[in-house]
Amino acid sequence: MADFKDPENTIVMTLAGGEVHIELLPDVAPLHSARMKELARAGKYDNVAFHRVIDGFMAQTGDVANGNMEDNFDIGRAGTGGSELPDLPAEFSKLPHDRGTLGAARSANPNSANSQFFINFGDNHFLNGQYTVYGRVTSGMEHVDAITRGEPPASPDRMVTVRVAADM
Repeated sequence: MADFKDPENTIVMTLAGGEVHIELLPDVAPLHSARMKELARAGKYDNVAFHRVIDGFMAQTGDVANGNMEDNFDIGRAGTGGSELPDLPAEFSKLPHDRGTLGAARSANPNSANSQFFINFGDNHFLNGQYTVYGRVTSGMEHVDAITRGEPPASPDRMVTVRVAADM
């Protein structure tokens, strides 16, 4: 196992091309960080599609209700759901949406984030103060960069597994 600074707050996301390590930021966004760990530990993110991937912008995934590519998957519905858990209040901070940061996806309501998230391909500072930043990729960004593009992608990539490093 890799040597993680804080295994309890590190996510190991396995993609087809390899592992992506994500440092969660519980000091900045404790509710969002806890939610990601809860869903990862329950195996809810496994096989979930990247349903919205925009070149130069971001890769969005995390629809645990409609995005599981092994469970009655319909790409047309992916991105419309969340988990059975309640929505989360916004945890806006001064952290910028830089390349490799994890942002909470939501509807127009700032307090509607649930299970979906996105990884920024570039510095997307126009999102600052509008979407919760709660993690950052610390290694494996090249695998994120290789995710198939599309809204939705014709043949979407998926998160094969998502684990909390402390549990591995």
